[in-house]
This record gives sequence, C-alpha cells and structure tokens, in this order.
Amino acid sequence: MEQFEKLNKSFIDGDWVEGASGRSYENLNPYDQSIVNEIPLATEQQLEESYLKAKEAQKQWAQTPAEEKEQVLSKVAKYLDDHREEIIAIITRETGGSVIKANVEVDLTIGLVKEAINMPKELDKVEEVDAMVEGKVNKIHRIPFGVITSISPFNFPMNLSMRTIAPAIALGNSVVHKPDIQTPLTGGSIIARAFEVAGLPKGIFNCILTDLEEIGDHMLTTPHSHLVSFTGSTPVGKHIGETAGKMLKRMALELGGNNPFIVLEDADVDRAVDAAIFGKFIHQGQICMIINRIIVHEKHYDEFIEKFVERVKDLPSGDPTKEDTIIGPVINEDQADQAMKIIEKAKQDGAKVALEGKRDGNLLTPTVFIDVDNQSELAQTELFSPIATIIKAESDEQAIEFANDTPYGLSSSIFTNDLSRGEDLALKIESGMTHINDQTVNDNPTIPFGGTKESGVGKFGNPWIVDKFTITKWVSIQKEFRDYPF
Repeated sequence: MEQFEKLNKSFIDGDWVEGASGRSYENLNPYDQSIVNEIPLATEQQLEESYLKAKEAQKQWAQTPAEEKEQVLSKVAKYLDDHREEIIAIITRETGGSVIKANVEVDLTIGLVKEAINMPKELDKVEEVDAMVEGKVNKIHRIPFGVITSISPFNFPMNLSMRTIAPAIALGNSVVHKPDIQTPLTGGSIIARAFEVAGLPKGIFNCILTDLEEIGDHMLTTPHSHLVSFTGSTPVGKHIGETAGKMLKRMALELGGNNPFIVLEDADVDRAVDAAIFGKFIHQGQICMIINRIIVHEKHYDEFIEKFVERVKDLPSGDPTKEDTIIGPVINEDQADQAMKIIEKAKQDGAKVALEGKRDGNLLTPTVFIDVDNQSELAQTELFSPIATIIKAESDEQAIEFANDTPYGLSSSIFTNDLSRGEDLALKIESGMTHINDQTVNDNPTIPFGGTKESGVGKFGNPWIVDKFTITKWVSIQKEFRDYPF
C-alpha cells in the first residue's frame, strides 16, 4: 500500500511531475481524518503542457498495430489484479468505502480493461456500402478521435475513470485525465502507474492532480481536445454542456439520478427487501445509480416497511477497513452536513421518520422516512447519502407515474412475479436502464450504460463507446471516371 501512497505527483508525458502551484491538498481518510498523502497541485500551464504532449503522442499511437494496444491493456489488467489487495486497502482509506464496495470496484475496473482489449481491432474494420454513382466504391472507416478529456468523481473513482480511459486508449486516442482531488490515488495515480508499468508510450495517458482554483474551465475550453467525458452531478454537467457546447465539442456525460425502486402488487416482499437494502446502502448511498425512492404498492406497504426497517437498523457501521462494516463515512464534512440539512428540512416539512439515524463525524447511520409525498422536496432531491424514502402507491400504474415524475432518468428497478408484464412496464419507465427483480445499482462493460433526461448524454460500454470515441469517416473511390453534366 505504501508504494501507492507515495504517488503524489501528476503524471505528464510519462514522467511523475510535482505540481508547481505552490499549493497542496491533504488527501484525508474520511473516516478518521488521517492523512493518506499530500498532493502538490498542478498549474494551468502544466495542464496545457499535458494536452500538447498528448496531442503529439497520439499521432503515433493511432498508427500502432492493434496487437500492441491489446498487449498494453492486458498488462494493465494483470497489474491491477496482482495488486488487488493493496488497491482495496487504498479504496477503503481514500473513499471511505467498505471492503465489499472496494472489491466490487476492483472487479468492475478490471472488467472494463479486459473488455477494452476487444476494441483496437475495430479500427481495422472497413465497411463497404452501396453507391448511387456508377464506378464508385464507398468505404466507411473508423479513425481515432484524438485527445480525450476525462474528468471523474470521488465515489467510484477507479471504475468511473477507467471506463473512459481504457476504451479511449484502446481506440487509438490519448487522454488527459483529472480525478476528483479527494480521491487522487484510486481515481488517477494508481491507473497511471498501471499504464506506466504496462509500457504505454509517453504522452498517451496524462493524469493531472489539481483543483478548479488552479485550472478553471481550461479542460473544457482547450482547443487541443474536442471530446469531454465527465461523470458527476447534473449541475456541473450542465455547465460542461454549456461551456464545451459553445465550441461544438462532443460530450459523454453521466450525471445524477433519482432512481425509483418499484414493488408491484404481485412482488415477493422478502426478495424486494433484500434488494432494496443493498441498492440503497452500498457505499452509503453515494452512487449515481443508487435507489433514491422506494415506491411500494399499498398491498405490501406496511409489511415492506416493517421488514426493511428491522433489517436496516442492524446494518454494521464504522471503520470501513473492517470486513463486516456495511455503512462507512460519507466522503467529507460538507457531504455529511448536507445530508443532515436534508433530514432536518424533511422533518420540518412533516415527513415521518421510521428510523432515526445518528451522526459521528462523517459517519451517518441510516435514516428511513415513510409516507413520503412523491412531490415533496425530499422525494425530488438526489440524496447521495444513507437516507431512504418510502412512498406508497395505490396501484401499479400509479407507481410507474411516480417513478417518471422526476427530471432525472438514469436507473430504475421493478419487483414482480410476472416477468412478461414487468418487461412491458420497464419500457414505460423514463430511464436509460431498468432492472427487473433486482436493485438499481448494476453495471457491465458490454451494456449501453447511460441515462435519459437530465441524467446524461451518450452511452458507455462496448460497442456504444466505440462510436463515441472514434470518428466515422466516409472515403469514396471513383474507379471509373464520371461524366459530369457541365
């Protein structure tokens, strides 16, 4: 673990470079406030240098044979797997995530890299399409996009960084990446080390450890990158859309969610309770796909609440490095303060508390609200904390209406014993993903991951990300000279 904690520098053009701002950031363990490491912050000038190096290096990488790209990615996957236990230890210390969460994140990250190994040969495929002009051959090529800007969040930093980085590099692009400064190791430095050890040529992957005070909107406005990949909040996503959109840049934005978990009239309540507890409280609710509203048919409402609360009150909380801990700390004091404000405001507005949580520093034990009005501020807020809201629906149809009554549309789930009807209803939910008889937190490198409405733009996952991270180019060959009308 110590070898990773020493990685406190930015990775620029294949070298570990100390941030030149004169300012530093203390990377704190959110559980006990101990210092994981201290980061000298990079400057806007160093960021610009990264883009210039990435732009130059990408030209050669684009021409590199697919087999060489595959070998680099294979070595990255092996490196991460070989250092699994050390990485898990860093994830628990840096993000406050449980050992369960850390294992899930490492598995997802390695899975993304392994799937990216299948992508380099996509650049070698050439499609021929019919031509309307006699003697013409139309060919469709995929070529690398160029330099891709990557910005990732604090909650699943390694996974949500790698789902941009690995496909981008596999498809012949270079990357300038900025992880959330609260998770610099798992979001950036360990990834940089893996690619360094794997032999990735200099300049193809650059990781900048800095904050907005130093760089402002430079990652959005730089003329050296025409694609921004961002995972984070909807307000920030809107700012990125407005700023980068003025320059007609391509964007991949995975944003916030208000994800419904629906228990229909014919559902198995015990199975629904099991799924709801996992889908609400993994990583303290700090996941874009997390269950935000539990909508239960009135037939099962009282039974669901009784069983849910009985289970939730016994969830182990505390030090996330301990194997049995389920509820660890939220990422920082501001996040904890925000959660407490939500709780107090909901109480003032008359929401009924079925389970009262407690706060100890950044550690919040679960709070459960029941009889929640779907139109209330509580129900319409992305909670991003261990706060559960349970809403009663008078019918299955009303449950679907409640589910759709939000500006978000990321993930959703339905519990039912009628799988055919469940699939029909799934198509009526306004979200990019719906899971039948499962909870809302699901991911896979071969599915179209992404939302609708204010939950994002574009899809991650193979092959959808291939379209996003390459340029489709039409090349026509006139094999017989044409006769023109003038």
